[in-house]
Amino acid sequence: MAFCDAYPVRGVSVLVDNRQNDDLEARIARASAQQSRGISNEQGRAEGRGWAVGIEFVGTILVCGLLGWMIDKYLKLGTAPWGMIVLLVLGFAAGTRRAMQTSAQFDADPDNDEEKG
Repeated sequence: MAFCDAYPVRGVSVLVDNRQNDDLEARIARASAQQSRGISNEQGRAEGRGWAVGIEFVGTILVCGLLGWMIDKYLKLGTAPWGMIVLLVLGFAAGTRRAMQTSAQFDADPDNDEEKG
């Protein structure tokens, strides 16, 4: 069963969709249903925001720990391992503060109401 027919136009074959029984809205609805994970758009945005907060938190700790390790290894101030330990603690504090700020902004955003219809 062919869905397309080829018609020559000015020497070039043009494919024409001959599906008369299947309208565009039905195809869009089927495609949306296949892509849906069973959650609403609001829930999807909330999940994405949660992942962003978590990644930012872990990233802050890793970057600070790496900076501390580099200070200990390459500056040779005789502070090893205290440079890394101090910067890991500071990174944890900074990551926690940033996660709380981002979460507060997220909670204050009126577009995040799940009870909207």
